[in-house]
Amino acid sequence: MIAIIGGSGLTHLSNLDVTRREVVRTPYGEPSGALQFGHVCDQQTVFIARHGYGHTIPPHKVNYRANIWALKQAGAQAIISVASVGGIPEHMGPGVILIPDQIIDYTWGREATYFDGGETPVVHVDFTEPYDAALRQQILKAARGSGEEVLDGGTYAATQGPRLESAGEITRLERDGAHVVGMTGMPEAVLARELEVPYAAILVVANHAAGRGKSEHSIQMSEIEATLKVAMGRVRNILQHFCATCV
Repeated sequence: MIAIIGGSGLTHLSNLDVTRREVVRTPYGEPSGALQFGHVCDQQTVFIARHGYGHTIPPHKVNYRANIWALKQAGAQAIISVASVGGIPEHMGPGVILIPDQIIDYTWGREATYFDGGETPVVHVDFTEPYDAALRQQILKAARGSGEEVLDGGTYAATQGPRLESAGEITRLERDGAHVVGMTGMPEAVLARELEVPYAAILVVANHAAGRGKSEHSIQMSEIEATLKVAMGRVRNILQHFCATCV
């Protein structure tokens, strides 16, 4: 079974043939919403909207531990995260789709591990390559098969939110080596690693990051929705091909 986490612009997976919905409870509280089970092509798939199906949960309030735990318990053998981001370098403008291979965590105060001490031994998971290499290659192959152009590799800067960044902060992220900036990449990626579920991401650049390109003086929020509407259609196409070739 493949799990898909939908972010901003993908609160519903229209090509999922839903067979049932299930409200689940976890030791870490409630997930963002009911799990939707069904098929994409003939691939068993489970979908959850990261921000809730009404897009009401801000990034710093998402119960990441409950979401990942629920998907693991549902039988997910791989997790694909879909998220919208801001692009930092010039070539990562609105509409670009990126399959990242690295991440830098700038978040704080989030429940970021299942190994919180107590009576259990301390556990340190290897996070050298935060995204599963084999799953990334499967996504890239699906993108090629679908005819959708994507960028292979890049560094995702995960910030706290919910506010967007200042131009000065983006300059700092660029110096740190980041290519895109978003608010939900962590602790999602490391939680999947702790539960030993392969995890990779498909990132859609919704806008130039603050101080860059058309966002030099301000980010035009009105243009983001139109960009995501088109780009998420391309993402659905990639996911369709991914599921068709992974049966």
